[in-house]
Parts: sequence; C-alpha cells; structure tokens
Amino acid sequence: MREFQRTERLGAQFCKELAAIFQEMVRDPRLGIITIQEVRVTNNLAHAKIFFTCFNSNTNSDTKTTETLLNTTLAGFLRRELAHRMRMRVIPKLQFIHDTTIEYGEHLTRLINQVTTDQKTDF
Repeated sequence: MREFQRTERLGAQFCKELAAIFQEMVRDPRLGIITIQEVRVTNNLAHAKIFFTCFNSNTNSDTKTTETLLNTTLAGFLRRELAHRMRMRVIPKLQFIHDTTIEYGEHLTRLINQVTTDQKTDF
C-alpha cells in the first residue's frame, strides 16, 4: 500500500483550512461563492497552487477578476490566517488558479447529449 507524501497531507490540510477561512472570514462581495478543489504543494514547501471554482460567475472576466483579487489583495491575508491555524515554520506562497474541469465536463456532457438526441431523431 502506498503511503501519502507529506506534501499531499499538507495540501489536504490547506484545502480544509482555506475552505474554513473563506466560509468564516472572507466577506468580499466581488468574490462570490468559491470552492477550493485541490491544493498542490511543492516538495520544498515554498509554493502552493490552489485550484478553485466560482459558482456564481457568469463570464470569463468575472473569473479573471476573482483570480486577480485572490492572487493580489487576499493572498497575504489568507497566508497570514493559515499561519495562525497551522503549526508550520514557513507557510508557502499561495498562487490561485481557476479550475476549469467542471465547465469542461459540462461542455462534454452537452456535446454527448446533442449527439445522442441527433441519433434518436435519425431512426
């Protein structure tokens, strides 16, 4: 059985803590509803990539605005809150990346449904 690496455990813990911070402390109306999908921490613990989704953003510009806010204004606040909640000597630099896998999956589902309905009408 494969054991988990330290970076995987830290990524899972960062995910839990960031979700709690967003729920309890972040009140910026420009952000909307943010869900943390995954956190990947580098082996030297210097950087963490945080993949997130926004459920109430309708356009790509809303998503880019949210990503910019998270990477500039809120990154320092979130890093400081993580430092208070976790017992680590160094907290990694946070980089937020919009996760498009859900939108891509929905797009593929629409294409499959379109093809299957076209085949049903042909017979």
